[in-house]
Amino acid sequence: MDASEFRRLGHELIDWIAAYRERLETLPVMSQVKPGEVAARFPAAPPQAGGGAAAALAALDRDLLDGITHWTHPSFFAYFPSNASYGSILGDLACAGLGAQGMSWQTSPAATELEQVVMGWLRQLVGLPDAFTGVVQDSASSSTLVALLCARERASGFAQVRGGLQGEAAPLTVYASDQAHSSVDKAALLAGYGKANLRHLATDDAHALRVDLLEAAIAEDRAAGRRPCAVVATVGTTGTTAVDPIAAVAEVARRHGLWLHVDAALAGTAMALPECRVHWAGIEGADSLVFNPHKWMGIGFDFSAYFVRDPQHLVRVMGTDPSYLRTAQDGQVANLRDWGIPLGRRFRALKGYVHLVDEGVAGLQARLRRDLEHARWLAAQVDATPGWERLAPVPFQTVVLRHVKEGLDEAALAAHNLAIAAAVNGSGKAYLTPSVLKGRQTLRVSCGSATTERRHVEAVWAALRRAATAA
Repeated sequence: MDASEFRRLGHELIDWIAAYRERLETLPVMSQVKPGEVAARFPAAPPQAGGGAAAALAALDRDLLDGITHWTHPSFFAYFPSNASYGSILGDLACAGLGAQGMSWQTSPAATELEQVVMGWLRQLVGLPDAFTGVVQDSASSSTLVALLCARERASGFAQVRGGLQGEAAPLTVYASDQAHSSVDKAALLAGYGKANLRHLATDDAHALRVDLLEAAIAEDRAAGRRPCAVVATVGTTGTTAVDPIAAVAEVARRHGLWLHVDAALAGTAMALPECRVHWAGIEGADSLVFNPHKWMGIGFDFSAYFVRDPQHLVRVMGTDPSYLRTAQDGQVANLRDWGIPLGRRFRALKGYVHLVDEGVAGLQARLRRDLEHARWLAAQVDATPGWERLAPVPFQTVVLRHVKEGLDEAALAAHNLAIAAAVNGSGKAYLTPSVLKGRQTLRVSCGSATTERRHVEAVWAALRRAATAA
């Protein structure tokens, strides 16, 4: 492919993306293909001759589109939103075109410095204190792993330069609620704590971490000769968007010398609204926190905002200094390869920059308030309709509900609600997530697609009621 063909195909691809976005509402939200169906459309071996890029782009419509679940569809109510604005797409395209490698300042100074600017903007946007410094990670899962590695090294006095955890006499323990994301478990395991040293603590009626149980677990572990190390608190749990009491947890962490990491993957974006910041009161007491602008905010995946109070500790834990990476500017600049796990780093800040400049703070705030109002409206409908039950508060944009038929036990109710979900999702008209909350089958309706309007929320509520009648 030469520059001329690149221009031609590139313009066609931009037109295709724009047309796809314009007709998105007409497509089934959840892919209806069967396992193996997409792969069977492609040759088993790579082509011997080149020059087939135009044909490959034609495969978007012919072979791939029906295998896509449309996360930016206005009737996507599953999981959490994963918005990717037009501005973000353009930034990603420029990132790919530049091919910049941002592992150190010298390898692309603009990649490092724009990332510092964008992370400063995000810190201000969500009302974090100046004491926090941010860096882009690929996901909240990676960020939580980095946080627990930093917690491990602080508690062990940098055991990694000795015998690692295998050389420590007392096991380190990690605490989280029973509603914490599975990435906390994964991070604790990968960081070497071991499953036996991860404590899942019960939650209250609002599904938030109980601080009294945290205190009791710390005392019990200390008495047993273990070393309490870290607590992960959540603002906006995946199951219900529950909010752990950050200020109270931070005080416990301070008194006992625990690292406090806050997972606000979805809900951190809501803190762009001053009225929502009550939900993370006490955040200044965290050692690290993460939220995902690639969810609700609209910066396309992958873009996770990780903030720390002590970046020097982060660099000490994550950094390496081989001779082939040293440059004359070391000591004057940040080399972001030492702020996370990968050595190589894409110029992710570029899509964040274009998105924020295009949407602006006021535009983002208006969209978030719209989504919060959608969720409040749906919650009110559920509360007012006989036979429907809401199972959690609605602090943000997710409503957790179920349909209840008299005479059915929990097993039968679970089957009934799964049938409702299957009917709605199988119709292609909307997509929501069934989940289990403390033994009860639930239906999660998560508003937040950038294109969702009130009529789409009204439509999914009508579809739920029709499916409940038929199930």
